[in-house]
Amino acid sequence: MNDTSQTILAVRGLKVDFTTPDGTVNAVKGINLDVRAGETLAVVGESGSGKSQTMMGIMGLLAANGQVQGSAKYRGHELVGLRSDELNTIRGAKITMIFQEPMTSLDPLYKIGKQIAEPILHHRGGSRKEARARVLELLELVGIPDPARRIDSYPHELSGGQRQRVMIAMALANEPDILIADEPTTALDVTIQAQILDLLKSLQQRFGMAIVLITHDLGVVKHFADRVTVMRRGEVVEAGSTANIFERPQQDYTKMLLDAEPSGRKPDVADEAQVVLSGQAVTVDYQIAGGFLSGKKSAFRAVNGVDVTLRQGQTIGVVGESGSGKSTLGRALLKLVEAKGKVVFEKTDISAFDRKAMRPLRKKLQLVFQDPYGSLSPRQTVGEIITEGLFVHEPQLSRAERDQRAIKALQEVGLDPDARNRYPHEFSGGQRQRIAIARAIILKPDVVILDEPTSALDRSVQGQVIDLLRDLQKTHGLSYIFISHDLSVIKAMSDYVMVMKDGKVVEEGTTDAIFEAPRETYTQTLMNAAFTA
Repeated sequence: MNDTSQTILAVRGLKVDFTTPDGTVNAVKGINLDVRAGETLAVVGESGSGKSQTMMGIMGLLAANGQVQGSAKYRGHELVGLRSDELNTIRGAKITMIFQEPMTSLDPLYKIGKQIAEPILHHRGGSRKEARARVLELLELVGIPDPARRIDSYPHELSGGQRQRVMIAMALANEPDILIADEPTTALDVTIQAQILDLLKSLQQRFGMAIVLITHDLGVVKHFADRVTVMRRGEVVEAGSTANIFERPQQDYTKMLLDAEPSGRKPDVADEAQVVLSGQAVTVDYQIAGGFLSGKKSAFRAVNGVDVTLRQGQTIGVVGESGSGKSTLGRALLKLVEAKGKVVFEKTDISAFDRKAMRPLRKKLQLVFQDPYGSLSPRQTVGEIITEGLFVHEPQLSRAERDQRAIKALQEVGLDPDARNRYPHEFSGGQRQRIAIARAIILKPDVVILDEPTSALDRSVQGQVIDLLRDLQKTHGLSYIFISHDLSVIKAMSDYVMVMKDGKVVEEGTTDAIFEAPRETYTQTLMNAAFTA
């Protein structure tokens, strides 16, 4: 049993500032926190609260325009102000860090074995042969299948969950005292998320290390952390044991975070409601290029004979893990990928429609993506972005009329109409998602397919976007296909659910039926991972 009363990292009066063209940004404003041996401390808060910058400041990993002040003592040794070479004796050895998106943290040009071996050779020395043997041990420890083969794989050859396991192996290479995990599961499916958390817990017990978990997912915090520090706008607003924070929160902000879990239920749509979009035996095959020598192509079936019926005012939630085919199904129904089977929109068979034939229907069939920042042009103002479709579908409108439509669309999504003269980078993630929704609804569509529209957002912002989508649906009679791996969001948004696995629908039914009495083992596994992880 570890002595969790011993403080091994003491942070006092820590400040992190960034110098920008618009002045100094105070990201962290003199916070105090302690990390104890063998414990899990969760640092929670919304985006911009300063939780990641706190740890980056301690580790000396701030951007060039950042500076840190105050004190951060690891076992009595001051870290703030140390030269990079001095910090390197601690970073990667005594204190290590894993990040949210391993694909951006792993070098795509180097095999994973070489990348894991690097901190071993730097801190422990020894031969490359010894380092490789240690890497194989680590890959086996973190549950990578067939480590002798995978050690020579490149990052792109691994799944998201496997890449995260590689990052954990790298962090554990020198058996650290403290592991800082910055949103380590946010981008993962619920089942993979549960596996990664179980892995971290078992490794913590094995090595006796402390874990600092940076996250905005309070469901993870509740089941994983010993203590919680709540941050807002660069300050600690509340701290205490996990039990006290969840059962007896003192601050209004903490209470808001705890109440931000998506809630409410959408009433079922009547069976006699008009069918607006349907698919029969929808099938999508992709041709995969063969190896350099073989040159042969192979077919991959992403969607396999799926039937779907969407009625006016209905929301169908489509759930499943990455690779289940849910996003491809959405694109097939919109005729954005080549598919077999039959697709009918408002009583018209559009199965054989080419790009030109589909163009007049595009305003009625809209798509909202997961990452609004990636789908919004950084070179256009918000007004130009959301009115772009009007030039194509309603070219007769005058400039003043387009501007009035933009004002109304922004008001409907809860944004200041004056925002139309600003650029996407000037907005938060939640605001950018509202802009993406405004771009879709300005065309007055009948069907909107929403592909993971809330997965990158804080829980509180998720709730706001869900409320917005419900209001817009009620006001305009919209029909949604809502694609997500977040079951709590699906439960709050949908009146009908389709569960997909390996391109097929394995179970479907009303939201009540799926969530209260799932029949299939796969659905039950998803539910257990989502609500008990």
